[in-house]
Amino acid sequence: MIKQLLLKNGKQIEVRRLTAKNLNEILLLQRKVISALTTASFLQPLSEEEFSTILNGKGLMIGAYFNDKLIAFRAMLEPELNDEHLGKDAGLPESAWPQVLYSEITNVDPEFRGNNLQVLLGEIILGEVDKTRFRYICTTVAPFNIASLKDKFAHGLQIVSLKKKYGNMLRYILMKDLSLVSTELNTLESQYILMADTDKQQQLLENGWIGTDIEKRNEGWFVRYDKTEN
Repeated sequence: MIKQLLLKNGKQIEVRRLTAKNLNEILLLQRKVISALTTASFLQPLSEEEFSTILNGKGLMIGAYFNDKLIAFRAMLEPELNDEHLGKDAGLPESAWPQVLYSEITNVDPEFRGNNLQVLLGEIILGEVDKTRFRYICTTVAPFNIASLKDKFAHGLQIVSLKKKYGNMLRYILMKDLSLVSTELNTLESQYILMADTDKQQQLLENGWIGTDIEKRNEGWFVRYDKTEN
């Protein structure tokens, strides 16, 4: 067991490292989460083979248990070094790709939503990362997946690209450099762009801006972009 937590609903849970012996309960929870989804495209589910890869040493998984039942999990993957690598999308040199971990799927039992479990597990799993091996955390998030974007910003990830991935699905590419003591930026200029304005966001990103936050206004959701000192 890694630690015990008291949730907002007053229930105490245990957070544990997951191994290959937990595969069946992981798959069961993922099926439950998928069946409760309203927007299926927001979740890129992992296959049994992908979970097995993580659980057998190519990554890291932690799970939250209530009364010995798995109610949430969060996964990180050590990806294959190929042309689809997010390090490439993030602008990292190929020599740095082996130092990249992917922040993969988070699943929370619908009965336990509203307890901030995604963020809590995110804080814990980041603390479990071997920083002597890994320097960067990368991930993808669908535009308008507000909960996931808020989660990634809460953990210090920033938007570094916006492009088609997984076939033909538009995704933000986010990255965090674990070697930085602080994620405080020396911001020269900021602007908010409508999340629906893909072209404008891509233009800013290509010119070195980074996405650091989102904000709800009457017109819809906006992404904050910062121009920083290199």
